[in-house]
Amino acid sequence: MFKIVNKNVNGRRELKTVDIVKRLITITANEVELRNHPINKPTTIFNPSLTVDPKKDEVRIYARIVLGYFTYASAVAEFSLPLSDLYSCDSRSYIAEITVYPDTRYDYWGVEDPRVYEIDNKLLMTYCGRTVNYFNPTIRMERTLPVTAVFKNGKWRKICVFRTPPELRSFVISDKDAFIVKMKELMLFHRLHLMDERFYLTISKIPESIDSRKLKEISVSNPIIALEPAKFELKTGWSTPPIKIGKEFLMLIHSVDKETQCYRVFAILINEECRITAITPYYIMEPKESYEIYGDRPYTVFPCGSQLVDDKILLSYGAADSVVGIGEIEVSELMNILDKNRIE
Repeated sequence: MFKIVNKNVNGRRELKTVDIVKRLITITANEVELRNHPINKPTTIFNPSLTVDPKKDEVRIYARIVLGYFTYASAVAEFSLPLSDLYSCDSRSYIAEITVYPDTRYDYWGVEDPRVYEIDNKLLMTYCGRTVNYFNPTIRMERTLPVTAVFKNGKWRKICVFRTPPELRSFVISDKDAFIVKMKELMLFHRLHLMDERFYLTISKIPESIDSRKLKEISVSNPIIALEPAKFELKTGWSTPPIKIGKEFLMLIHSVDKETQCYRVFAILINEECRITAITPYYIMEPKESYEIYGDRPYTVFPCGSQLVDDKILLSYGAADSVVGIGEIEVSELMNILDKNRIE
């Protein structure tokens, strides 16, 4: 059904973890107060993206929140903290505001797992929308779809929802873990779950402009499989939007263990032809702290945000679907691992 562009890459990987992510701080629901909802404390907060402005000493967090467990319906809440807070053990509290709600047929049952990034000086957010049919037992097609919003005039405006080509849609159960990357052209990185019960790490072309005054559907084209799961993995998914390193893109990928269903993370370098040029030979992050092991979804580290600050990557992730985690990776250490496992 799809073209596979990076065959035999998984032969360079093994079921092993060398965790190089330094854990900095955690943020729990008890530390967050919602400014614009009468339920002023979320039930849980997790799977955050982030942006960093070193000149303002500011980190902006875009986190998935849940107000109750009945349907696990999510929204995105935002708050800021000083960059210096990441290196302090002092107790903290933050005032947050819900900024992206479920309010269309594409996200009626939830706005999940935001990825926030910049393209052409525009701040974009792509998230997983639980569609109006998410809980409909008679409709299993397109239960989740990627939705992109742009930040303009102080608020988020939803501009496009992405769908696979019409001939594939009846096979798509869900589409998530998505963001846009500007390569030679705009590309959608996304993860498909199809009716064959397999999961596909996919890259597709965006054939038209995403700028729009109102929310519109965009059909992506020419989907390719970027990487198949290793023999010890149930599935993989895109984690954080890429960081440009020279002419390559540094990307993190999460995976689910086939036997234990534990979430782990590895890294790749990919070029503008969507060819993987390097891959870590082992996982670089796995659950090890109590808050990563125990929670609503045990044994889970789920990165959604990363940004290069000086010689380090700041990483925001969800821990066990219950806590916001912030970590740090030394760029030189990660690049040394990748350079030793280059793919010719």
